[in-house]
Amino acid sequence: MSGQPSTVPEFPEWPQFGDEERAGLIRALEQGQWWRMGGSEVDTFEAEFGAYHGTPHALAVTNGTHALEVALEVLGVKAGTEVIVPAFTFISSSLAAQRLGAVAVPVDVDLDTYCVDPAAVAAAITDRTRVIMPVHMAGQFADMDALDKVAADAGVALLQDAAHAHGAQWQGNRAGALGSVAAFSFQNGKLMTAGEGGAVLFPDEETRERAFLVHSCGRPRTDRDYLHRTTGSNYRMSEFTAAVLRAQLARLDGQIEVREQRWPLLARLLAEIPGVVPQGMDPRTDRNPHYMAMFRIPGITLERRRAVVDALIARGVPAFVAFRAIYRCEGFWEAGAPDETIEAIAARCPNVEQIHSDCVWLHHRTLLGTEQQMHDIAAVLADILAE
Repeated sequence: MSGQPSTVPEFPEWPQFGDEERAGLIRALEQGQWWRMGGSEVDTFEAEFGAYHGTPHALAVTNGTHALEVALEVLGVKAGTEVIVPAFTFISSSLAAQRLGAVAVPVDVDLDTYCVDPAAVAAAITDRTRVIMPVHMAGQFADMDALDKVAADAGVALLQDAAHAHGAQWQGNRAGALGSVAAFSFQNGKLMTAGEGGAVLFPDEETRERAFLVHSCGRPRTDRDYLHRTTGSNYRMSEFTAAVLRAQLARLDGQIEVREQRWPLLARLLAEIPGVVPQGMDPRTDRNPHYMAMFRIPGITLERRRAVVDALIARGVPAFVAFRAIYRCEGFWEAGAPDETIEAIAARCPNVEQIHSDCVWLHHRTLLGTEQQMHDIAAVLADILAE
């Protein structure tokens, strides 16, 4: 431990933007039509984002939570159905199902990758299960091979929560090319952002068109007589949001390249610190955009973890405690919760009980830093843990 607390030089800011975003906003402004039905930015963004992820069937929406809601609705989720979700995730994964009146069923995750455990998913399927929702945690794909089999055997749909997985690849394929629906977020902290926004990728045009109706109050694109064909709401993305996201998409590959260079170094350095265990990687995720740099400190108390995070922030490292297990959030129990106690769910989610208590994550902008900064992060953490 050094005599003076070490600090890390300032990391790149987030969000990143420049003349490309400015030009896009002016382009959207000057086209004279600022919503998707009259402009061209949303249509163009959908085509570009879909092509980038391996499908021509993309739909842009207002935010990532709405992306999940729209996807779940077109997959038949409603009152009386169940959606299986990882218990370790941001709570939008479960709330999107609960807002539709469905029951969200939390299951355990893998202790190494933090992604949903296919065996736990299989054990949770009932005759009411409509959708299995894996979350690609921090850009690491869930085990899509195993989950595809579980879903096919049970006759239920898969919905990828890909809010962390822009540009990620599973055995050479991006989320839109895997044969299932995938939902993305463009919230301010995400790998590409316009402050808010979302998108859903579909494996076929028929499902995408049903989703279009849902996202536009049930009204077809060419309707002039207010013939609303289905229920829905207004989930339409604005032209300004799409213009910014087109520029952000153009930046994504270069940023992923840097993060993929930095994470192996940082993970190795973190693993050398006694008591620190970095998130594991499934090699079938052959491109990982690294939305978060995650690691565990097994055995740490909640109070001590909070103190470690505070100390990291004070020394220049943007750090956060990990997501709370969704069943340990009050909001989870307001509607659409399973007929179980917290203790019963916790008993079948032993890995989640560990991860949500001892995990720390660093903002992905840390992985846009220099190689020296990766050494600095590890040195700062080692200092803090030795105090």
